[in-house]
Amino acid sequence: MPATPAPGGRAAAGRAVEGSDGRVLLLGALDVGARIEADDEVLRGFYEGGPEGDGGAVGAAGAAAEPAWFVAYGERSEAFARYAEQLGRRLGRRARGGSPRVWCSWYGYYRDISEARLAAALQGLAGLAFDVFQVDDGWQRAIGDWQPNGRFPSGMAELAKRIHDAGMRAGLWMAPFIVAPASPIFREHPHWLVRDDDGQPVVAGHNWGDAYYALDTTHPQAQAWLRSLVERVREWGYDYLKLDFLYAAAMPGRRHAPVPRERAYREGLRVMREAAGDDVYILVCGAPVIASLGLADGIRVGPDVAPFWEIPYGGGGASARTLPSSRNAVWTSVERLWLQPLIHTDPDVAYFRTRHNLLAERERRWLQDLARVAGFRATSDPPEWLTGQERAELAAFLQERPRVERVGPYRYRVDDREVDFGPALARDGQG
Repeated sequence: MPATPAPGGRAAAGRAVEGSDGRVLLLGALDVGARIEADDEVLRGFYEGGPEGDGGAVGAAGAAAEPAWFVAYGERSEAFARYAEQLGRRLGRRARGGSPRVWCSWYGYYRDISEARLAAALQGLAGLAFDVFQVDDGWQRAIGDWQPNGRFPSGMAELAKRIHDAGMRAGLWMAPFIVAPASPIFREHPHWLVRDDDGQPVVAGHNWGDAYYALDTTHPQAQAWLRSLVERVREWGYDYLKLDFLYAAAMPGRRHAPVPRERAYREGLRVMREAAGDDVYILVCGAPVIASLGLADGIRVGPDVAPFWEIPYGGGGASARTLPSSRNAVWTSVERLWLQPLIHTDPDVAYFRTRHNLLAERERRWLQDLARVAGFRATSDPPEWLTGQERAELAAFLQERPRVERVGPYRYRVDDREVDFGPALARDGQG
């Protein structure tokens, strides 16, 4: 039958094609390390390590297992629901209770944070029903050197105490699987890094004015360092960890243990999960989706939002949808909401402020409604930037517990009103 790629099937480990009758053929991996290619109505799946290789398949407890596949044909939502059910049985699930309501520092202050600025923000949020106050990028000495910099003279434990005294969980951002040249790891432990065929450290990306490199999460000494890192931030008092840039652990390259890339990533995340304990909430960002199941509590399901709708500059090519913009965040997040039975789905923050914000009111409403549908409520709006009306809208948003029902590919009923994300995804924004 004539077929086109079906929405919701773009993940590397799960793809679907949609026929002219509207039903989908879904092929999904039930273990880590899989890749699926789509060509018209043909789906081809394989695990890393060869056409019939073991792919580093793991069960929920991390034990080796035979790699497995899921195949379904039928109505789209039912096919993905059954796929999620099988993934949960194979890899585990941690979607327990409701998602936390989070304030994070990133989209208001970005890296310009300090002990004094965050203490003022914490005081300004009094009376708003947040569960988590999360410190984002800008507190550390360097990427790979997870100690407080000079803008936090009292130390991170003192800040965590203030957060707990305010009645919230203390959240902390880290990127544990990447290493900057300015870090002690790069200088003193270069053998902890993933290497290319020439023996050079594998570049995982560029940010903070330089390249950064991939940590080898299969190396026993690197694993010991990860454990000590988590134990330290737990001793400081942080019980919500936002772990970012995690894809680096799955970069191609040579490792201490010759395992498939996503198996290496899952091993690193397992080490951190065990060190954190079950009472710590772990949100993973920039992470392989299937390989995170059963270990993470929440997962970012799209790229960064931004205080603008479309990308205001050219470039990006095939990866344009991964670049920060609110439209990109809505597009990708809506497609991955089928993961909700397995893991909390974080579509990133919603905006309520109009200060320092280029989003139109309709665009801000789409982000707010996406948070309602996903069930993960977060914002970065500095309290001092909110008008009285905006603060009142944020307060009501945090208190809501709406009934959500999916009624179409991009349409939801939220209590007594219908939310349609279709126009948000149309290129002209008009549907």
